[in-house]
Amino acid sequence: MPVPLTREALGHLPAGVEGPRFAPADLSPGILHVGVGNFHRAHMQVYLQRLFDRGLSRDWGVVGAGVRPADAAMRERLCAQDHLFTVVELDPTGLTARVVGAMTGFAPVEPAATIAAMADPRIRIVSLTVTEGGWFVDARTDGFDADHPDIRADAAAPETPRTAFGMILAALRARRTAGHAPFTVLSCDNLPHNGAVARRTVAGLARLQDPAFADWVEAEVAFPNSMVDCITPATTDRERALVADRFGLIDAVPVACEPFRQWVLEDVFPQGRPALEAAGAEFVADVAPYELMKLRILNGGHAAIAYPAALLGHHFVHDAMADPRIAAWLEALTTREIQPTLAPIPGVSYDDYRRLIRDRFANPEVGDTIPRLALDGSNRQPKFILPTIRDALAQGRPVEGLALEVALWCRYCAGTDEAGRTIPPNDESWETLRSRALAAREDPGAFLSQARIFGDLGADPRFAAAFGEKLRSLWSRGVAATLADYVGG
Repeated sequence: MPVPLTREALGHLPAGVEGPRFAPADLSPGILHVGVGNFHRAHMQVYLQRLFDRGLSRDWGVVGAGVRPADAAMRERLCAQDHLFTVVELDPTGLTARVVGAMTGFAPVEPAATIAAMADPRIRIVSLTVTEGGWFVDARTDGFDADHPDIRADAAAPETPRTAFGMILAALRARRTAGHAPFTVLSCDNLPHNGAVARRTVAGLARLQDPAFADWVEAEVAFPNSMVDCITPATTDRERALVADRFGLIDAVPVACEPFRQWVLEDVFPQGRPALEAAGAEFVADVAPYELMKLRILNGGHAAIAYPAALLGHHFVHDAMADPRIAAWLEALTTREIQPTLAPIPGVSYDDYRRLIRDRFANPEVGDTIPRLALDGSNRQPKFILPTIRDALAQGRPVEGLALEVALWCRYCAGTDEAGRTIPPNDESWETLRSRALAAREDPGAFLSQARIFGDLGADPRFAAAFGEKLRSLWSRGVAATLADYVGG
Protein backbone atom coordinates (compact mmCIF):
# COMPACT_ATOMS: atom_id res chain seq x y z
CA MET A 1 0.00 0.00 0.00
CA PRO A 2 1.27 3.56 -0.68
CA VAL A 3 2.81 5.29 2.34
CA PRO A 4 1.64 8.79 3.40
CA LEU A 5 4.55 11.21 3.04
CA THR A 6 5.61 12.60 6.43
CA ARG A 7 8.86 12.78 8.36
CA GLU A 8 7.91 9.50 10.00
CA ALA A 9 8.06 7.85 6.58
CA LEU A 10 11.62 9.01 5.85
CA GLY A 11 13.13 6.03 7.68
CA HIS A 12 11.30 3.50 5.50
CA LEU A 13 10.72 5.06 2.09
CA PRO A 14 9.65 2.65 -0.65
CA ALA A 15 12.38 1.05 -2.73
CA GLY A 16 13.53 3.29 -5.57
CA VAL A 17 12.75 6.55 -3.77
CA GLU A 18 15.73 8.63 -2.68
CA GLY A 19 15.25 10.50 0.60
CA PRO A 20 17.18 13.35 2.24
CA ARG A 21 20.58 12.33 3.55
CA PHE A 22 20.07 14.62 6.52
CA ALA A 23 17.46 15.18 9.17
CA PRO A 24 15.21 18.05 8.04
CA ALA A 25 14.96 19.12 11.69
CA ASP A 26 18.70 19.89 11.62
CA LEU A 27 18.26 22.67 9.03
CA SER A 28 17.96 26.31 10.02
CA PRO A 29 16.31 28.97 7.84
CA GLY A 30 18.29 31.26 5.57
CA ILE A 31 15.97 31.81 2.58
CA LEU A 32 12.36 32.94 2.49
CA HIS A 33 10.70 32.15 -0.81
CA VAL A 34 7.52 33.84 -2.02
CA GLY A 35 5.52 31.62 -4.38
CA VAL A 36 6.18 27.99 -3.45
CA GLY A 37 4.93 26.55 -6.70
CA ASN A 38 6.10 23.63 -8.80
CA PHE A 39 8.98 25.41 -10.48
CA HIS A 40 10.54 26.61 -7.23
CA ARG A 41 10.26 23.17 -5.69
CA ALA A 42 11.73 21.43 -8.75
CA HIS A 43 14.52 23.98 -9.10
CA MET A 44 15.88 25.89 -6.10
CA GLN A 45 14.92 23.30 -3.53
CA VAL A 46 16.57 20.50 -5.51
CA TYR A 47 19.80 22.50 -5.72
CA LEU A 48 19.65 23.10 -1.97
CA GLN A 49 18.93 19.46 -1.21
CA ARG A 50 22.07 18.49 -3.16
CA LEU A 51 24.06 20.76 -0.84
CA PHE A 52 22.37 19.58 2.34
CA ASP A 53 22.96 15.96 1.32
CA ARG A 54 26.70 16.73 1.20
CA GLY A 55 26.69 18.38 4.62
CA LEU A 56 26.99 21.88 3.11
CA SER A 57 25.05 25.12 3.72
CA ARG A 58 22.56 23.62 6.18
CA ASP A 59 21.84 27.09 7.57
CA TRP A 60 20.09 27.94 4.28
CA GLY A 61 16.80 26.08 4.71
CA VAL A 62 13.74 27.51 2.98
CA VAL A 63 10.77 29.19 4.64
CA GLY A 64 7.76 29.33 2.34
CA ALA A 65 5.56 32.40 1.96
CA GLY A 66 2.81 33.63 -0.33
CA VAL A 67 0.16 36.24 -0.97
CA ARG A 68 -2.51 34.39 -3.00
CA PRO A 69 -5.23 31.87 -2.10
CA ALA A 70 -3.28 29.23 -4.04
CA ASP A 71 -0.33 29.84 -1.72
CA ALA A 72 -2.54 29.18 1.29
CA ALA A 73 -3.71 25.91 -0.26
CA MET A 74 -0.11 24.90 -0.93
CA ARG A 75 0.84 25.76 2.65
CA GLU A 76 -1.96 23.61 4.05
CA ARG A 77 -0.92 20.60 1.98
CA LEU A 78 2.80 20.97 2.68
CA CYS A 79 2.30 21.47 6.42
CA ALA A 80 0.27 18.25 6.52
CA GLN A 81 3.33 16.50 5.02
CA ASP A 82 5.91 18.12 7.31
CA HIS A 83 6.94 20.32 4.35
CA LEU A 84 8.12 17.29 2.37
CA PHE A 85 7.27 16.57 -1.25
CA THR A 86 8.32 14.24 -4.05
CA VAL A 87 10.16 15.35 -7.19
CA VAL A 88 9.86 12.91 -10.08
CA GLU A 89 12.34 13.47 -12.90
CA LEU A 90 10.76 12.49 -16.18
CA ASP A 91 13.73 11.03 -18.00
CA PRO A 92 12.61 9.03 -21.04
CA THR A 93 15.32 6.46 -20.21
CA GLY A 94 13.82 5.87 -16.75
CA LEU A 95 11.89 7.83 -14.15
CA THR A 96 13.46 8.62 -10.77
CA ALA A 97 11.93 10.00 -7.56
CA ARG A 98 13.37 11.82 -4.57
CA VAL A 99 11.75 13.23 -1.45
CA VAL A 100 12.88 16.81 -0.90
CA GLY A 101 13.24 18.09 2.66
CA ALA A 102 14.78 21.52 2.13
CA MET A 103 11.97 23.47 3.84
CA THR A 104 12.01 24.49 7.49
CA GLY A 105 8.52 25.99 7.56
CA PHE A 106 5.83 27.98 5.76
CA ALA A 107 4.63 31.33 7.10
CA PRO A 108 0.86 31.80 7.41
CA VAL A 109 -0.40 33.42 4.22
CA GLU A 110 -1.29 36.81 5.62
CA PRO A 111 0.76 40.02 5.53
CA ALA A 112 1.77 40.37 9.18
CA ALA A 113 3.11 36.81 9.39
CA THR A 114 4.98 37.14 6.10
CA ILE A 115 6.54 40.44 7.16
CA ALA A 116 7.60 38.95 10.49
CA ALA A 117 9.17 35.96 8.75
CA MET A 118 11.09 38.24 6.35
CA ALA A 119 12.25 40.40 9.25
CA ASP A 120 13.84 37.41 11.01
CA PRO A 121 17.60 38.21 10.94
CA ARG A 122 18.36 34.60 10.01
CA ILE A 123 16.76 35.24 6.61
CA ARG A 124 19.48 36.55 4.32
CA ILE A 125 17.79 35.98 0.98
CA VAL A 126 14.17 36.66 0.00
CA SER A 127 13.56 34.92 -3.32
CA LEU A 128 10.46 35.06 -5.47
CA THR A 129 8.66 33.26 -8.27
CA VAL A 130 5.59 35.43 -8.88
CA THR A 131 5.25 34.72 -12.64
CA GLU A 132 6.03 37.06 -15.50
CA GLY A 133 2.89 39.12 -14.94
CA GLY A 134 3.43 39.67 -11.22
CA TRP A 135 6.20 42.27 -11.38
CA PHE A 136 4.09 45.35 -12.23
CA VAL A 137 5.90 46.11 -15.48
CA ASP A 138 4.36 48.72 -17.77
CA ALA A 139 4.66 47.23 -21.27
CA ARG A 140 4.37 50.68 -22.84
CA THR A 141 7.57 51.90 -21.22
CA ASP A 142 9.11 48.62 -19.91
CA GLY A 143 9.23 50.46 -16.59
CA PHE A 144 7.50 50.21 -13.24
CA ASP A 145 3.70 50.36 -13.34
CA ALA A 146 3.08 52.86 -10.57
CA ASP A 147 -0.60 53.17 -11.52
CA HIS A 148 -1.59 49.56 -10.82
CA PRO A 149 -4.36 49.49 -8.18
CA ASP A 150 -2.39 47.14 -5.90
CA ILE A 151 0.66 49.40 -6.07
CA ARG A 152 -1.44 52.47 -5.35
CA ALA A 153 -2.95 50.68 -2.36
CA ASP A 154 0.48 49.73 -0.97
CA ALA A 155 1.78 53.24 -1.56
CA ALA A 156 -1.12 54.69 0.44
CA ALA A 157 -0.94 52.16 3.29
CA PRO A 158 2.63 50.83 3.74
CA GLU A 159 1.76 49.29 7.12
CA THR A 160 -0.89 47.00 5.61
CA PRO A 161 0.52 45.88 2.25
CA ARG A 162 -1.28 43.58 -0.13
CA THR A 163 1.65 42.82 -2.51
CA ALA A 164 4.81 40.82 -1.87
CA PHE A 165 6.80 43.96 -2.64
CA GLY A 166 4.97 45.97 -0.02
CA MET A 167 5.71 43.19 2.45
CA ILE A 168 9.39 43.22 1.47
CA LEU A 169 9.55 46.94 2.15
CA ALA A 170 7.78 46.60 5.50
CA ALA A 171 10.25 43.87 6.51
CA LEU A 172 13.23 45.94 5.36
CA ARG A 173 11.99 48.85 7.48
CA ALA A 174 11.66 46.56 10.49
CA ARG A 175 15.16 45.19 10.00
CA ARG A 176 16.63 48.64 9.56
CA THR A 177 14.95 49.84 12.76
CA ALA A 178 16.23 46.78 14.65
CA GLY A 179 19.76 47.25 13.32
CA HIS A 180 19.71 44.09 11.19
CA ALA A 181 21.28 43.98 7.73
CA PRO A 182 18.92 43.93 4.74
CA PHE A 183 18.32 40.66 2.95
CA THR A 184 19.14 40.12 -0.72
CA VAL A 185 16.13 40.07 -3.07
CA LEU A 186 16.48 37.29 -5.66
CA SER A 187 14.01 36.98 -8.53
CA CYS A 188 13.70 33.45 -9.92
CA ASP A 189 11.21 34.37 -12.65
CA ASN A 190 11.62 34.13 -16.42
CA LEU A 191 12.20 37.82 -17.00
CA PRO A 192 14.90 39.67 -18.92
CA HIS A 193 17.21 41.23 -16.31
CA ASN A 194 15.04 39.87 -13.52
CA GLY A 195 17.23 41.37 -10.80
CA ALA A 196 16.96 44.81 -12.37
CA VAL A 197 13.18 44.35 -12.65
CA ALA A 198 13.06 43.39 -8.96
CA ARG A 199 15.06 46.48 -8.02
CA ARG A 200 12.82 48.70 -10.12
CA THR A 201 9.63 47.28 -8.61
CA VAL A 202 10.77 47.31 -4.98
CA ALA A 203 12.48 50.70 -5.17
CA GLY A 204 9.66 52.14 -7.28
CA LEU A 205 7.09 51.25 -4.65
CA ALA A 206 9.41 52.52 -1.91
CA ARG A 207 9.71 55.86 -3.70
CA LEU A 208 5.93 56.24 -3.72
CA GLN A 209 5.93 55.63 0.04
CA ASP A 210 9.05 57.46 1.23
CA PRO A 211 11.71 58.83 -1.16
CA ALA A 212 14.42 58.81 1.51
CA PHE A 213 13.75 55.16 2.28
CA ALA A 214 13.83 54.40 -1.45
CA ASP A 215 17.33 55.91 -1.61
CA TRP A 216 18.39 53.55 1.21
CA VAL A 217 16.86 50.54 -0.59
CA GLU A 218 18.68 51.35 -3.80
CA ALA A 219 21.98 51.83 -1.97
CA GLU A 220 21.84 48.91 0.49
CA VAL A 221 19.72 46.09 -0.95
CA ALA A 222 21.21 43.69 -3.51
CA PHE A 223 19.14 42.45 -6.47
CA PRO A 224 21.26 39.93 -8.42
CA ASN A 225 20.18 38.85 -11.88
CA SER A 226 19.66 35.16 -12.47
CA MET A 227 18.65 32.76 -15.22
CA VAL A 228 16.57 29.75 -14.22
CA ASP A 229 15.45 26.78 -16.28
CA CYS A 230 13.59 23.51 -15.71
CA ILE A 231 10.41 22.55 -17.56
CA THR A 232 7.88 21.81 -14.83
CA PRO A 233 4.27 21.01 -15.79
CA ALA A 234 1.36 21.59 -13.45
CA THR A 235 0.55 18.85 -10.96
CA THR A 236 -2.67 16.97 -11.67
CA ASP A 237 -4.20 13.69 -10.55
CA ARG A 238 -1.97 12.09 -13.20
CA GLU A 239 1.18 13.03 -11.25
CA ARG A 240 -0.34 12.10 -7.88
CA ALA A 241 -1.31 8.71 -9.26
CA LEU A 242 2.15 8.23 -10.74
CA VAL A 243 3.79 8.86 -7.36
CA ALA A 244 1.37 6.49 -5.61
CA ASP A 245 1.35 3.68 -8.18
CA ARG A 246 4.96 3.80 -9.36
CA PHE A 247 6.78 4.96 -6.23
CA GLY A 248 4.46 3.97 -3.37
CA LEU A 249 3.93 7.38 -1.77
CA ILE A 250 0.79 9.35 -1.01
CA ASP A 251 1.78 12.94 -1.81
CA ALA A 252 -0.80 15.69 -2.27
CA VAL A 253 1.69 18.03 -4.00
CA PRO A 254 4.30 16.07 -5.94
CA VAL A 255 6.31 17.76 -8.66
CA ALA A 256 7.08 16.15 -12.01
CA CYS A 257 9.76 17.81 -14.10
CA GLU A 258 12.28 17.16 -16.83
CA PRO A 259 15.72 15.88 -15.76
CA PHE A 260 17.42 19.08 -17.01
CA ARG A 261 17.84 22.15 -14.82
CA GLN A 262 20.08 25.20 -15.06
CA TRP A 263 20.76 28.18 -12.80
CA VAL A 264 23.10 31.02 -13.72
CA LEU A 265 23.53 33.85 -11.20
CA GLU A 266 25.47 37.00 -10.51
CA ASP A 267 27.47 36.60 -7.31
CA VAL A 268 26.04 39.61 -5.46
CA PHE A 269 24.94 38.42 -2.01
CA PRO A 270 26.25 40.82 0.68
CA GLN A 271 24.85 38.72 3.55
CA GLY A 272 26.20 35.46 2.17
CA ARG A 273 24.67 32.64 0.17
CA PRO A 274 24.56 28.85 -0.02
CA ALA A 275 27.43 27.18 -1.91
CA LEU A 276 25.24 26.64 -4.96
CA GLU A 277 28.19 26.16 -7.30
CA ALA A 278 28.83 22.87 -5.49
CA ALA A 279 25.35 21.76 -6.59
CA GLY A 280 25.79 22.67 -10.25
CA ALA A 281 24.76 26.35 -10.38
CA GLU A 282 26.95 28.75 -12.37
CA PHE A 283 28.12 32.13 -11.09
CA VAL A 284 29.09 34.60 -13.79
CA ALA A 285 29.92 38.30 -13.99
CA ASP A 286 27.06 39.02 -16.39
CA VAL A 287 23.94 36.86 -16.60
CA ALA A 288 22.37 38.88 -19.43
CA PRO A 289 23.69 36.85 -22.41
CA TYR A 290 22.62 33.56 -20.78
CA GLU A 291 19.17 34.80 -19.85
CA LEU A 292 18.66 36.25 -23.33
CA MET A 293 19.62 32.90 -24.89
CA LYS A 294 17.12 31.09 -22.69
CA LEU A 295 14.32 33.64 -22.92
CA ARG A 296 14.49 33.83 -26.70
CA ILE A 297 15.25 30.23 -27.69
CA LEU A 298 13.39 28.30 -24.97
CA ASN A 299 10.61 30.65 -23.84
CA GLY A 300 10.29 32.15 -27.31
CA GLY A 301 10.24 28.62 -28.70
CA HIS A 302 7.45 27.66 -26.33
CA ALA A 303 5.42 30.62 -27.59
CA ALA A 304 6.21 29.74 -31.20
CA ILE A 305 4.81 26.21 -30.94
CA ALA A 306 1.94 26.95 -28.54
CA TYR A 307 -0.43 28.76 -30.88
CA PRO A 308 -0.10 26.73 -34.09
CA ALA A 309 -0.28 23.55 -32.00
CA ALA A 310 -3.46 24.75 -30.29
CA LEU A 311 -5.02 25.81 -33.58
CA LEU A 312 -4.18 22.42 -35.11
CA GLY A 313 -5.72 20.56 -32.16
CA HIS A 314 -2.69 19.31 -30.23
CA HIS A 315 -2.88 19.05 -26.44
CA PHE A 316 0.57 17.76 -25.44
CA VAL A 317 3.82 19.49 -26.30
CA HIS A 318 5.55 16.28 -27.32
CA ASP A 319 2.72 15.55 -29.76
CA ALA A 320 3.16 18.99 -31.27
CA MET A 321 6.89 18.37 -31.68
CA ALA A 322 6.09 15.07 -33.41
CA ASP A 323 4.09 17.06 -35.99
CA PRO A 324 6.63 17.80 -38.77
CA ARG A 325 4.84 21.03 -39.66
CA ILE A 326 5.42 22.47 -36.18
CA ALA A 327 8.92 21.04 -35.70
CA ALA A 328 10.05 22.50 -39.03
CA TRP A 329 8.46 25.87 -38.19
CA LEU A 330 10.26 26.05 -34.85
CA GLU A 331 13.61 25.13 -36.44
CA ALA A 332 13.21 27.70 -39.22
CA LEU A 333 12.10 30.53 -36.94
CA THR A 334 14.86 29.91 -34.39
CA THR A 335 17.70 29.61 -36.87
CA ARG A 336 16.61 32.39 -39.23
CA GLU A 337 15.31 35.09 -36.90
CA ILE A 338 15.87 34.36 -33.20
CA GLN A 339 19.47 33.16 -32.99
CA PRO A 340 20.85 35.95 -35.21
CA THR A 341 19.72 38.56 -32.65
CA LEU A 342 21.95 37.01 -29.95
CA ALA A 343 25.52 38.12 -29.31
CA PRO A 344 28.08 35.29 -29.02
CA ILE A 345 28.81 33.79 -25.58
CA PRO A 346 32.34 32.39 -25.22
CA GLY A 347 32.19 28.60 -24.95
CA VAL A 348 28.46 28.39 -25.80
CA SER A 349 27.09 26.96 -29.07
CA TYR A 350 23.65 28.31 -29.91
CA ASP A 351 23.17 25.44 -32.37
CA ASP A 352 23.82 22.91 -29.61
CA TYR A 353 21.48 24.79 -27.27
CA ARG A 354 18.76 24.89 -29.92
CA ARG A 355 19.03 21.12 -30.42
CA LEU A 356 18.92 20.61 -26.64
CA ILE A 357 15.73 22.67 -26.43
CA ARG A 358 14.18 20.69 -29.31
CA ASP A 359 14.90 17.41 -27.53
CA ARG A 360 13.54 18.75 -24.23
CA PHE A 361 10.30 19.85 -25.88
CA ALA A 362 9.95 16.42 -27.50
CA ASN A 363 10.31 14.47 -24.22
CA PRO A 364 7.06 12.44 -24.00
CA GLU A 365 7.48 11.69 -20.29
CA VAL A 366 7.13 15.36 -19.29
CA GLY A 367 3.52 15.53 -20.45
CA ASP A 368 3.69 19.31 -20.73
CA THR A 369 0.57 20.79 -22.29
CA ILE A 370 -0.10 23.29 -25.03
CA PRO A 371 -2.72 25.10 -22.87
CA ARG A 372 0.03 25.80 -20.30
CA LEU A 373 2.34 27.21 -22.95
CA ALA A 374 -0.45 29.35 -24.40
CA LEU A 375 -1.39 30.78 -21.01
CA ASP A 376 -1.15 34.53 -20.27
CA GLY A 377 0.03 35.64 -23.69
CA SER A 378 -0.55 39.33 -22.98
CA ASN A 379 2.20 39.15 -20.36
CA ARG A 380 4.44 36.59 -22.04
CA GLN A 381 4.57 38.00 -25.57
CA PRO A 382 6.08 41.32 -24.39
CA LYS A 383 8.82 39.38 -22.60
CA PHE A 384 9.64 36.51 -24.92
CA ILE A 385 8.80 37.66 -28.47
CA LEU A 386 8.40 41.41 -28.83
CA PRO A 387 11.94 42.32 -27.63
CA THR A 388 13.34 39.95 -30.28
CA ILE A 389 11.27 41.75 -32.92
CA ARG A 390 12.54 45.13 -31.74
CA ASP A 391 16.15 43.95 -31.91
CA ALA A 392 15.68 42.37 -35.33
CA LEU A 393 14.14 45.58 -36.67
CA ALA A 394 16.93 47.68 -35.19
CA GLN A 395 19.53 45.37 -36.78
CA GLY A 396 17.80 45.42 -40.16
CA ARG A 397 17.05 41.69 -39.97
CA PRO A 398 13.97 39.81 -41.23
CA VAL A 399 10.88 39.71 -39.01
CA GLU A 400 8.47 37.73 -41.16
CA GLY A 401 8.61 34.66 -38.95
CA LEU A 402 8.36 36.64 -35.73
CA ALA A 403 5.41 38.54 -37.19
CA LEU A 404 3.84 35.17 -38.03
CA GLU A 405 4.26 34.09 -34.39
CA VAL A 406 2.33 37.18 -33.26
CA ALA A 407 -0.28 36.58 -35.97
CA LEU A 408 -0.71 33.01 -34.71
CA TRP A 409 -1.29 34.38 -31.21
CA CYS A 410 -3.86 36.81 -32.63
CA ARG A 411 -5.60 34.03 -34.55
CA TYR A 412 -5.64 31.93 -31.34
CA CYS A 413 -7.15 34.84 -29.39
CA ALA A 414 -10.09 34.86 -31.81
CA GLY A 415 -11.31 32.00 -29.63
CA THR A 416 -11.72 28.99 -31.94
CA ASP A 417 -9.29 26.49 -33.41
CA GLU A 418 -9.28 25.40 -37.06
CA ALA A 419 -11.84 22.69 -36.36
CA GLY A 420 -14.21 25.26 -34.87
CA ARG A 421 -13.71 24.16 -31.26
CA THR A 422 -13.90 26.90 -28.63
CA ILE A 423 -10.61 27.91 -27.01
CA PRO A 424 -11.25 28.53 -23.29
CA PRO A 425 -10.20 31.92 -21.86
CA ASN A 426 -6.64 31.78 -20.54
CA ASP A 427 -5.57 35.39 -20.07
CA GLU A 428 -6.68 38.09 -17.63
CA SER A 429 -7.35 40.28 -20.70
CA TRP A 430 -9.09 37.55 -22.69
CA GLU A 431 -12.26 39.43 -23.59
CA THR A 432 -10.31 42.42 -24.88
CA LEU A 433 -7.90 40.16 -26.76
CA ARG A 434 -10.75 38.22 -28.31
CA SER A 435 -12.65 41.27 -29.49
CA ARG A 436 -9.47 42.84 -30.91
CA ALA A 437 -8.47 39.58 -32.59
CA LEU A 438 -11.86 39.25 -34.27
CA ALA A 439 -11.71 42.87 -35.43
CA ALA A 440 -8.18 42.26 -36.75
CA ARG A 441 -9.57 39.83 -39.31
CA GLU A 442 -10.63 42.90 -41.26
CA ASP A 443 -8.22 45.44 -39.76
CA PRO A 444 -4.93 43.97 -38.44
CA GLY A 445 -4.17 47.26 -36.70
CA ALA A 446 -7.03 46.59 -34.29
CA PHE A 447 -4.83 44.02 -32.56
CA LEU A 448 -1.51 45.85 -32.81
CA SER A 449 -2.97 49.06 -31.38
CA GLN A 450 -3.05 47.56 -27.86
CA ALA A 451 -0.41 49.88 -26.42
CA ARG A 452 -0.26 48.03 -23.10
CA ILE A 453 1.14 45.05 -24.97
CA PHE A 454 2.88 46.42 -28.04
CA GLY A 455 3.87 49.94 -27.02
CA ASP A 456 4.98 51.72 -30.20
CA LEU A 457 5.95 48.47 -31.95
CA GLY A 458 2.49 48.09 -33.44
CA ALA A 459 3.05 51.24 -35.48
CA ASP A 460 6.34 50.05 -37.01
CA PRO A 461 5.60 49.80 -40.76
CA ARG A 462 7.77 46.73 -41.44
CA PHE A 463 6.36 44.75 -38.55
CA ALA A 464 2.76 45.89 -39.12
CA ALA A 465 2.91 44.98 -42.81
CA ALA A 466 4.36 41.52 -42.10
CA PHE A 467 1.83 40.89 -39.33
CA GLY A 468 -1.09 41.88 -41.56
CA GLU A 469 0.10 39.66 -44.40
CA LYS A 470 0.56 36.63 -42.14
CA LEU A 471 -2.75 37.12 -40.35
CA ARG A 472 -4.63 37.34 -43.64
CA SER A 473 -2.95 34.12 -44.76
CA LEU A 474 -3.92 32.34 -41.53
CA TRP A 475 -7.56 33.25 -42.00
CA SER A 476 -7.72 32.59 -45.75
CA ARG A 477 -5.35 29.63 -46.21
CA GLY A 478 -4.99 28.13 -42.74
CA VAL A 479 -2.19 27.40 -40.31
CA ALA A 480 -0.53 24.50 -42.13
CA ALA A 481 -0.22 26.32 -45.45
CA THR A 482 1.02 29.51 -43.82
CA LEU A 483 3.67 27.63 -41.83
CA ALA A 484 4.72 25.74 -44.97
CA ASP A 485 5.16 29.00 -46.85
CA TYR A 486 7.48 30.33 -44.20
CA VAL A 487 9.47 27.10 -43.80
CA GLY A 488 9.88 26.76 -47.55
CA GLY A 489 10.65 30.43 -48.03
